[in-house]
Amino acid sequence: MKIAFVGKGGSGKTTLSSLFVAYLADAGRPVLAIDADINQHLAVALGATEEEAIAWPTLGDNMALIKDYLRGDNPRIPDAASMIKTTPPGRGSRLVRPFEDNPVFSACFRELGGVRLGVTGQFDEDDLGVKCYHSKVGAAELLLNHMVDVDGEYVVMDMTAGADAFASGLFTRFDVTFLVCEPTVRSVGVYRQYADYARDFGVRLVVVGNKVTDAEDVEFLQDQVGAALLGWISASGHVRAAERGAARPITELEARNLSTLRSMHAAVDAEQRDWARYQRQAVEFHLRNARAWAGADLAAQVDPEFVLGPRLAV
Repeated sequence: MKIAFVGKGGSGKTTLSSLFVAYLADAGRPVLAIDADINQHLAVALGATEEEAIAWPTLGDNMALIKDYLRGDNPRIPDAASMIKTTPPGRGSRLVRPFEDNPVFSACFRELGGVRLGVTGQFDEDDLGVKCYHSKVGAAELLLNHMVDVDGEYVVMDMTAGADAFASGLFTRFDVTFLVCEPTVRSVGVYRQYADYARDFGVRLVVVGNKVTDAEDVEFLQDQVGAALLGWISASGHVRAAERGAARPITELEARNLSTLRSMHAAVDAEQRDWARYQRQAVEFHLRNARAWAGADLAAQVDPEFVLGPRLAV
């Protein structure tokens, strides 16, 4: 399953995604996590030191390798330079499994607390005024477009804040999107915007409350988001300790908060991917990008007879 965490800036996306990743890993589930937020904090939230996080290899810095590897011998893509972030796979493309060994994972991912973790990378001085952050997130989108995950495998992405995910088709790459929502008008506003944008694309959007302190907070969220609210995370000494650099085992999280993580896990496992729609949406957004800015000739990269799916897993 592919899972995204989205929400207003400061709502606690990274906190929730790290808790969920740690919960899955503790349960013995194979987890590949990607930090695609412009503020790269997932590694530290999962227990890395600041020095380790700064030294982590990035997907953004390895875009050329990623393109060259995924292109394979697809005859519709003459060279790696012609690929863009939305280029869909086709016959001859090199597909990846989330827990295999390959040059991309060797270069870009490291193991941390039983989790395979990759990061898109932060802005550096050379990026300022010249690039948008999507130039780095595009590496993750390409990877997801070419990834075949099967039952029992979990790919979790900590996304950019707000509606930034809609700058490409990345928001359609997930089986469940958890929107982290504080009990505030502004945070609920981001939920409504996200729900409005996602409505026509079959996005499974689930709200998880965060920073909930009392019954009034719960009532507010229930009134504002209704049935979309799956559960909430309330005041947590476990989380505060982690933010002070004293990470604890996920089993020491408060019982009421562990219960919310269990509900999230159940919601994810209840989903079943429509691979035909998954491929169709990848093609749709690639064609949108081709028409809008990348050049209409890139429509020729689409292989109309190819459908990604578990039958292609090796």
